[in-house]
Amino acid sequence: MCVENLKSLLNSVVSSSPLESLQRGNWVKLICGASFEDVVDIRNLSLVYTLAGVDCIDCAADASVVNAVNEGIEAARDITCLRRPWVMISVNDDKDLHFRKAEFDPEDCPADCSRPCENVCPANAISFQGKSTLGVSYNTEVPRVLKDGVITERCYGCGRCLPVCPYDKIRAVTYVRDAVTTADLIKRNDVDAVEIHTSGRQSTMFKELWHALGDSVKNLKLIAVSLPNGSDSTISTMNKLFSIIKPNLQSFNLWQLDGRPMSGDIGRGATKESIAFAVQLAKAEKRPPGFLQLAGGTNAHTIDGLKQEGLFQTTITAA
Repeated sequence: MCVENLKSLLNSVVSSSPLESLQRGNWVKLICGASFEDVVDIRNLSLVYTLAGVDCIDCAADASVVNAVNEGIEAARDITCLRRPWVMISVNDDKDLHFRKAEFDPEDCPADCSRPCENVCPANAISFQGKSTLGVSYNTEVPRVLKDGVITERCYGCGRCLPVCPYDKIRAVTYVRDAVTTADLIKRNDVDAVEIHTSGRQSTMFKELWHALGDSVKNLKLIAVSLPNGSDSTISTMNKLFSIIKPNLQSFNLWQLDGRPMSGDIGRGATKESIAFAVQLAKAEKRPPGFLQLAGGTNAHTIDGLKQEGLFQTTITAA
């Protein structure tokens, strides 16, 4: 297909706004990763998924990453007239699986190690190349250098390398995104939404983060809270968190149901927990207002599972 025909095809697609997608229940979000910081890949992903009509692009709360997302979006919009997806940044109030990096000293690795960590990494974030690889860095014309060990910007903390190391050399380094830096990012006006990852076990830390974001949240179109399944305590936790954000909430809000974190590429079984979480919340009474979104274990099998439960493309917001 020639470029002109491609442009004509894309221009013929009538896209709803991200808000309309939320209200209809067919909202689609690209998750680049709360810790994934490879700006070259992120720019390219943002370009492709903007062309595909995604409603939101979720990325790390880092200025260079946000720049890469927005550059990819604008590059796509230069190709054809598409509506702009929302840009969402992810932050955390405490230690969280989504906010960690693998780390090890390659000098400590035995020469005869089979390097299972390199083979199991889904992000190609572990390298034993020991050489420079010619490429183009974001907004520069310099080589990207791959060193032995973890390529930090590519590691998103899935943790699959940790148990396979035969010498127990790999460790996980956790971190918490700085609230003041996040507030400054939001104030730039090229961020539309924020997602707060929380365990929900201690609302005090969630409250501290929310208050630290201050008036910056007034610039947002959507506030999302990502939380795990707390079984019988989930609804009470959600209501407690909503009571914290409600006084300063001037946008729509969304609950991201994290069934099985960062496991979608494992296979069919990984999505069961995510679907079960959705079923639980869809049936729950007295849950706080907000859209519901699945995450953690979502993959090509999730839609079939939702259809079986009568939840696919169903708007399930609280009254």
